[in-house]
Amino acid sequence: MSFASPSSLSSPRAVVGVLAGSGIGVALMQTLVIPLIPDLPRLLHTSPANASWVLTATLLAGAVATPVAGRLGDLYGKRRLLVISTIALVAGSLVCALSDSLAPVVAGRALQGVSVGVIPLGISIMRDELPPERLGSAMAVMSSSLGVGGALGLPVAAAIAQYADWHALFWASAGLGALMAVLILVIVPESPVRARARFDLLGALGLSAGLVCLLLPVAKGADWGWTSGATLGLFAAAALILPLWGWWELRVRAPLVDLRTTVRRQILLTNLASIVVGFSMYALSLIGPTVLQLPAATGYGLGLSMFEAGLWMAPGGLVMMAVSPLAARLSRVRSPKISLFTGSLVIAAGYLVALPLMGYAWGILIAGSVISAGIGLAFAAMPALIMGAVPVHETAAANGLNALMRSIGTSASSAVVGAVLAGLTIRLGPVPVPSADGLRTGLVIGAAAALAAALVTLGVPERVRQEGLPPAVVGLKDE
Repeated sequence: MSFASPSSLSSPRAVVGVLAGSGIGVALMQTLVIPLIPDLPRLLHTSPANASWVLTATLLAGAVATPVAGRLGDLYGKRRLLVISTIALVAGSLVCALSDSLAPVVAGRALQGVSVGVIPLGISIMRDELPPERLGSAMAVMSSSLGVGGALGLPVAAAIAQYADWHALFWASAGLGALMAVLILVIVPESPVRARARFDLLGALGLSAGLVCLLLPVAKGADWGWTSGATLGLFAAAALILPLWGWWELRVRAPLVDLRTTVRRQILLTNLASIVVGFSMYALSLIGPTVLQLPAATGYGLGLSMFEAGLWMAPGGLVMMAVSPLAARLSRVRSPKISLFTGSLVIAAGYLVALPLMGYAWGILIAGSVISAGIGLAFAAMPALIMGAVPVHETAAANGLNALMRSIGTSASSAVVGAVLAGLTIRLGPVPVPSADGLRTGLVIGAAAALAAALVTLGVPERVRQEGLPPAVVGLKDE
């Protein structure tokens, strides 16, 4: 396969469309197996604890691949890494589509997780290729693609799983990935911006080991027990490996992650806000479908099917996409900091709105749409804040690290909110289900996380205009 750029210049609109479509495709992949979760033990002839590796493998692979793919893109070509990422998506989908047992499906899902780097790579290509007047809105659309794909993917995947063989989900994913790869090759130009350095292999291995030791017990702690030897041992290993990795990164000539740049106040606080916003975003993904699908006999559940619940949640993704141009305009007129701060407050307001409306499907829709609007504002601001503070040849690596921070936030949210819902239950016959108090507690936690993100954002330095930077990606004074 040739990695040469298209011979003629593609229109900015076409480039943005292909990149955003690829981001939506990757997000669809992440929600692909959610409708199958109750049936995975039967379908794969295994236990529920083992079946959860189908989700965990994607999480771990995505967390490791995102910063590594970003750095490789800076060194060897962002478009090239985009294509490689989509090929991994196709390969993983085919492995799953042809399998009926646990091990190959887990391997296939890990390959699919490698494609998560598409979104930060796409944002970086936009900075290199698009005219300044289009960059802000394009980045906002690309940033929102993760939420859009996640929201739209649930009802689509549920419909396929309900009316067709489950393998059809992965055949569809393979076809979508192949289409993405072809469109990227035909339409997206290769960025001429390259970093001139060697790839930090030891840094990549160290970061990968540290992330696995950190995120694996977060994902599996509920199954293993939070005080089990495996859980505590892996957390201890992460506490040892990650500082050693940081020590190495500060001493190597061409690090995987430039920690000296990363600790600058603008980037550090943006990444911290990204963790908390990611935490807040995922709380809705757990609580909303739970309320919609709990039996009506509980007195607060709405008794809907997975497909029906997905339809009620899907408008949030459309709201996120619709808000993207507003987010870009707010960042341009005021600053990305104001957009991130406003988005965090809107997310908190959405969770508070959900508290009295939790017992109505239309109430979940309204609250979810408000929260999604806030996420759209916040996600659109993050790349602008990051790219306004890093050298152009480190754009992909910096965006990859920011995407990793969001992933860490969603993983922590899954563990914390999941533990709350599992700990506050009522009995429905022989089965424990989340109680109304547990669901409300989860909503309050989501609101508190969003407010924490707003407080963190207040510390981001104020904007100052710098020559040579597009209006949507202005520099910020690092005091």
